[in-house]
Amino acid sequence: MNDLHFVFLQGMPSAFFSRIANELSRLGCRATGINFCVGDWIFWHGPDTVNYRGSLADWPAFIERFFASNRVTDIVMLGDQRTFHKPAIEIARRLGVRVSVLDFGYLRPDWLTLERDGKSANSRFPKSPEALLSLASRVTKADQARRYTDSFWKMARRDLLYSFSNVLVGWIFFPRYRRSDRRPHPLIYFPAIGLRLFFARIGQRRALERMQALFDAKARYFVFPLQLEHDFQIIAYSPFESQGDAVRLVIKSFAAYTDAGTRLVVKVHPWDPGLTNWRKRVAQWANEFGVGDRVDYFDGGDLDEMTRRSAGMVTVNSTAGVRALQLGTPVMALGETVYDIPGLTYRGRLDSYWNDATPPNPALVDALINAMAAVIQIRGVFFAEPGMTAAVREAVTRLYNGTVGEPVVRAEAERRTY
Repeated sequence: MNDLHFVFLQGMPSAFFSRIANELSRLGCRATGINFCVGDWIFWHGPDTVNYRGSLADWPAFIERFFASNRVTDIVMLGDQRTFHKPAIEIARRLGVRVSVLDFGYLRPDWLTLERDGKSANSRFPKSPEALLSLASRVTKADQARRYTDSFWKMARRDLLYSFSNVLVGWIFFPRYRRSDRRPHPLIYFPAIGLRLFFARIGQRRALERMQALFDAKARYFVFPLQLEHDFQIIAYSPFESQGDAVRLVIKSFAAYTDAGTRLVVKVHPWDPGLTNWRKRVAQWANEFGVGDRVDYFDGGDLDEMTRRSAGMVTVNSTAGVRALQLGTPVMALGETVYDIPGLTYRGRLDSYWNDATPPNPALVDALINAMAAVIQIRGVFFAEPGMTAAVREAVTRLYNGTVGEPVVRAEAERRTY
């Protein structure tokens, strides 16, 4: 047994965290999972877990005592903004406990994020072009060929199990638990997203036809991909109270600073639950600012192809911005994100972006992708094999060796064993 003790907080509704913990235990580490609700318990329970049944108000004192009495060296979690995660991170930093944060990848579709300390504004990733180029010079070129495919249906089924177990029996076993994310209540969210996805699938052909008509018209246009209203990227890492504030601002600026031949394409997020009628609100604001005939709303279509042919992308801080940079598209980021670096994104005001934006520096784009892949991304997926096993193995390697957030030469990393 070595002196490493990893504590896992909330993760995906899967065995991903428990499998990492099992491998770390096999290497002689101590690994403990903390369950806050029935959903957490379903995916990981037993002698190596602790069931926290206290309130959010009592949580900071509990976790500080737990860190001290159990000689915890590391905490691992999904995202850094959940209500139980934020105070744990603050206490961990004060006590010298290392913080590792997992999430969906900045690179898609078969990469995951694994960062030290946090994401976006909390990320340690370089924020200047000089530092980015220096970091990239020490790593090998990323292999971006797709290796793995995740399962939407596995994710959906397990998310349903996790969420409804908390609704139906959570009040019995964890009566003081309150959901730690900002997603709508499951009884509202799941029927809504199921209905919207059903109709979006039916409407995909029509969306592709409208997209082709846009291309055939040869109009100059900008694309604005929406994010999820409950996403912490909007809530914690943007200057907006809601996504609607961002949409209205973008349309207002577009109306004032573009000519009559330029269009704006607003594309809804594919997982949007449809609780906000974005089609209606976009049309309302477009009409308010006199550009109702120049703003196109899409629920479906091919975002890659839309972006490739566009004059630019405006985003709050979506990972779609990374893909836009790879396609050589000028990007304006309105919120905090790891790729908002001079030479990559437009650094001026939104009002001047429409006419002054230039494509990203190709050398910096290459540096961004290679550095991300070698430092803050791991290859794999959360739910489906063999990608889940691949991600577990690389996460274990980095956690065990203490190299989370440090440059890894990928050719060497793939030969290493833990």
